[in-house]
Amino acid sequence: MPGRVKTRLTPPHSPQEAAQLAEAALRDTLRTVARTPARRRVLVLDGSPGQWLPDGFEVVPQCRGGLDERIASAFAQCDGPALLIGMDTPQITAGLLAPATGPHAWDECDAWFGPAMDGGFWALGLARPRPALVRGVPMSTDRTGEVQRQRLVDAGLTVRDLPALRDVDTAADAAQIAVHCSGDFAAVHANLSRAVAP
Repeated sequence: MPGRVKTRLTPPHSPQEAAQLAEAALRDTLRTVARTPARRRVLVLDGSPGQWLPDGFEVVPQCRGGLDERIASAFAQCDGPALLIGMDTPQITAGLLAPATGPHAWDECDAWFGPAMDGGFWALGLARPRPALVRGVPMSTDRTGEVQRQRLVDAGLTVRDLPALRDVDTAADAAQIAVHCSGDFAAVHANLSRAVAP
């Protein structure tokens, strides 16, 4: 919804344009997840799904509270190995997720961690979902990822890492990520860039 998503993209983008980019990122992310092997695909959503939702997803309402509470609640919906990703990395591919979703992903592994270049994280996987491992982690700081990963280690978990990725937070991020995308996000970004070109 304009004004509620990707607010750090405004300016230079309008709230409507930021919402268009957010929807495109979500569509690309869901398509990638739909192509990724999984026993269950869950979309935790604040609001109602639109036509962007592909078949094969179970939609559950997002709980209220801070991001740590919302992530913890998402893990509470799971009863086995679970990989949580957001919609801020539309450049992900099934190949990028493969180490954490393949047949041997959880052999001698308790957790997967995908760091984000802004200091957060774009992916978090737990062989046995434990919401308490996320609650209380300070979110949206340049140390969020470091604190979250250390919490996993301090809990005695064997942690494997996925590649570091850039999140769509600012207009500069969006421009850099669009170069590495081939889906809706790149197309919407190109259209918006053409609209403001001199």
